[in-house]
Amino acid sequence: MQSKQQKTTLEILKETMKETDNCQVYDPTYLAKVQESLNQWKKERVKPKDLENWSNIPLTVLGSEIPREMIYTPLNIANTDYGDQLGNPGEAPFTRGIHSNMYRGRTFTQRQLVGFGGPEDTNARIRYLLNHGATGINLLFDMPTIQMYDCDDPMAQGSVGSCGVSVNHVQDWELLYEGIDIAKETSSIVTHYPSNTACLFPMYLVMAEIRGVPWDQLKGSSQNDLTLEELVRNSSEYIPPKDCFRIECDNIEFIRKNVPKWNFITLNGYNFREFGTSGVTEMAVAVTHGMAILDEMIRRGYEVDWVAERLAFFWSGGMDIFEEVSRLRAMRRLWYRILKYKYNAKNDRSTWMRCHLQTSGISLVREEPYNNAIRSAFEALAAVLGGVQSLHVDSYDEAISVPSEEASLLSLRTQQIIEHETGVTAVVDPLGGSYYVEALTNQMEEKILAEITEIENQGGYVEAIANGYLSRKIYNYMYKEQMRIEKGEIKIVGHNYQKSGEGEDFEAFHYPEECEARQLQRLEDHRKNRNSDEVEKALNELRIACREGKNVMEYTVNCARAGCTVGEQWKIFKEVFGLWKRPSVF
Repeated sequence: MQSKQQKTTLEILKETMKETDNCQVYDPTYLAKVQESLNQWKKERVKPKDLENWSNIPLTVLGSEIPREMIYTPLNIANTDYGDQLGNPGEAPFTRGIHSNMYRGRTFTQRQLVGFGGPEDTNARIRYLLNHGATGINLLFDMPTIQMYDCDDPMAQGSVGSCGVSVNHVQDWELLYEGIDIAKETSSIVTHYPSNTACLFPMYLVMAEIRGVPWDQLKGSSQNDLTLEELVRNSSEYIPPKDCFRIECDNIEFIRKNVPKWNFITLNGYNFREFGTSGVTEMAVAVTHGMAILDEMIRRGYEVDWVAERLAFFWSGGMDIFEEVSRLRAMRRLWYRILKYKYNAKNDRSTWMRCHLQTSGISLVREEPYNNAIRSAFEALAAVLGGVQSLHVDSYDEAISVPSEEASLLSLRTQQIIEHETGVTAVVDPLGGSYYVEALTNQMEEKILAEITEIENQGGYVEAIANGYLSRKIYNYMYKEQMRIEKGEIKIVGHNYQKSGEGEDFEAFHYPEECEARQLQRLEDHRKNRNSDEVEKALNELRIACREGKNVMEYTVNCARAGCTVGEQWKIFKEVFGLWKRPSVF
């Protein structure tokens, strides 16, 4: 548990945020008139039943259960100080956006998630999307690769190339990016876990070496997220959280030094929320994770600005439009305040909450799958209204299979229509100043801070994973959410409301049937043609580095150069760190 001497983030912010002359937007005399008018309106116009139910909670998939009043007025934001709580876009506290001109200057990156089959299959889909206007690559791996098993491991049988692309070694990366200019295109590499990032990202770097592309030209991001490896992941094998966190920070240290334009982590709220939490918990966990990283990197001797300016976030986008807009705005303001007043960051860029958002996969259903296109479009609109830097729109068939080419193109077109045809990118923070949105933004910030305090009282982010606190929080929320869906309290059209059987005969995408055989043969050839002595030497040096506390990525890069596979390096981690059993949640 947290020591009595250690202050919570909330306490630090209250003590250190500079006092300002409170210049309220609304004059108290004016507010008194508004109150008088509102009281009269309620008396004369509002039905008694509506007065009794003045506040209700919109029940939506993965919602935050924040009560909403029937109407909002200046009274709901009576104490708002424009400069302190909103400010102008591109200026502290960045509630209204991290850039002064936002999408007028540079639109959101349209980065569609892609990955299936072997490297050549995914390469064709990436090139297809880029040729149709995608402005970034978002790469997903198959389950064996994510779980760090080579495709010839018995654990991989039957799953090779499903739900993502199969990658085992550097040569697979060369096929994956054939014909793609890695110095020009930005790549979001969904490596998920720290241990996976330590093995896979060096292969990308060695591919760049082979092509003669300097590492300082590479732009993109890797997930590298402890939350995914220890909390969200369903696996038979885990290394202990403290060792996983060490690898995560080793990755950060190496990438920050050697690949300066690369985002070394996307603090992942998305998969955590999709696994079963509210939008508030999603953000609170990501923030405490970010603070744990900053604390560790400062302990290692680095300046906070050097680390923070490359931190990025990855959010899930839900169906409650105004909640989604408000929590993005609240998170930008809160992250600024934490970096400014808790960590004394000096540079504005270090205080930016830069983020990628993916529309919710769990909000999509099998029944009447074309309805999912509408759901994803509304979630994407909320993300743009909230000011994200990068966006992925889920495809309507993702509740059934990997997206088809047609569905992927429609998702890309959804982003393009929002950008070019709706007019929402013409104005920065178009919902700013709304009584409702500003009041909800304030509530969101308060609730996120409250949950941050809960995690800190567990001893911090890593300890809250190790002791099972966050796992219990997930399962309690997930159970309640599922019960509400089954009872029809949360209404999902076509699924439990206006139910339909349509979709059972939907023609889904078919995986390349020969993919597994191709990958097995390629891996067999790779093992025959590499230098076994160099492989063994590189793996042994990695083993020693793990034991002696050296930066592991310095050695996994050499493993990639020697031709080591993902699975071979994972075995070293398990051997040195041992396996950890997740605490029971019941």
